[in-house]
Amino acid sequence: MKSMSYEEKYQLMTQTPISRLIPRLAVPTIISMLITSIYNMADTFFVSQLSTSASGAVGVNFSLMAMIQAIGFTLGMGSGNFMSRMLGAREQEKARRACSTAVYTALALGLLLAVSGIANIDSLVRMLGATPTIAPYAKDYGRYILIAAPYMTVSFVFNNHLRSQGNAALSMIGITTGGILNVILDPVLIFGFGLGISGASIATIFSQFVSFVILLVLVIRSGNVLKPTPRYFTLKGWVYREILSAGMPTLGRQGLASAASVFLNVAASGFGDAAVAAMSIVTRIMMFINSALIGFGQGFQPVCGFNFGAKRYDRVLEAYFFCRRVALVFLLTMGVIMFAVSTPIMKLFRREDAEVIRIGALALKMQCVLLPFQSYTIIGNMLTQSIGYSFRATLTAISKQGLFFIPAILILPRLFGIPGLQLAQPVADGLTFVLTQVIVMMVVRELRGFCSAEKTDAH
Repeated sequence: MKSMSYEEKYQLMTQTPISRLIPRLAVPTIISMLITSIYNMADTFFVSQLSTSASGAVGVNFSLMAMIQAIGFTLGMGSGNFMSRMLGAREQEKARRACSTAVYTALALGLLLAVSGIANIDSLVRMLGATPTIAPYAKDYGRYILIAAPYMTVSFVFNNHLRSQGNAALSMIGITTGGILNVILDPVLIFGFGLGISGASIATIFSQFVSFVILLVLVIRSGNVLKPTPRYFTLKGWVYREILSAGMPTLGRQGLASAASVFLNVAASGFGDAAVAAMSIVTRIMMFINSALIGFGQGFQPVCGFNFGAKRYDRVLEAYFFCRRVALVFLLTMGVIMFAVSTPIMKLFRREDAEVIRIGALALKMQCVLLPFQSYTIIGNMLTQSIGYSFRATLTAISKQGLFFIPAILILPRLFGIPGLQLAQPVADGLTFVLTQVIVMMVVRELRGFCSAEKTDAH
């Protein structure tokens, strides 16, 4: 796809059968998401061998990583979705403005987060939910992650830009290389060099830097990819309105994922380090399962954006229903498997601590029961976001972690203790499914109306 012209890409996105096009775009993205999730799990796995408190520290710093991702993904997916629609509508000047503005804004915000976070590292880890015994490990890990924040935010933007322009295979190269390197370096630095939890964070930031360099080279050298150049950077309001309009669902989802993680850590810390560690491990396992679905959905998004911009509403609907069917079968299968092996999976991470295994295995089973419903939730949210329905997409994005999970994690553990801690996420998932279905059914009706209007105009 590297030598493909914009006209050829336009024909690819609007004419290729959906059942071939989406898998073609999705396979590289699925691999990228799985590799990213694997090296996140590798950190948790290797650090968990040190102690329960160290394992909890990885969970605490997950909130910090989510903040960095929130910046990068909001600007990257916001500008990327707008770029897809503009390229579909053949308005390349606007697409270039969005591309450049997003990249330089991400760099500036990453620098701001790094400087302010390092200067206030003690209060930061306490705010993120670290107990007194977890805090020393959390500071060692978090300090290095903050150093990497500027180039990590830009990497997330590059990754989304490549995908939004139909170049998912290129984004896969950078992400996969960094992920494999991270998995190799983790045990070497943690145990071989005796660096402990600092070794895990050094492995992460070095691997992320390698990914950043690879993505930067690919963006610069690829002929059919928009490049961030200073002359197209602008502070004009319309650019930020478009980026944030399309990116608000991502900001809601990623930002609230960070906030929800903090609330989860704080709630779990009241039951000891074992509860913090157990819920951290369960979160990483569920992220691994969902990452494949999100990767598949991100193959759907550029197809959706391109065809909506080109007024091929029939293809938008076809793509949505195709993705939803595939997602449902996948998550139903994974839910059954993970339910059956929940206890052995927890033992892999923290065999020495029976309390971590007990708390984590039941929490994992509860979440697996509701897992198939997330096929409707995630693909529905991606549909509304990709076609620029900002308010509805934002509402569906913030519902899971914001509207439902945060109240649940504040109320249920106080009423029911540890079972309330374990129930909070399944309750939020069920309520999110109901809300998303109501919204998406309205959007599908509107798109069918657009299809009928196009057919009438054609005659």
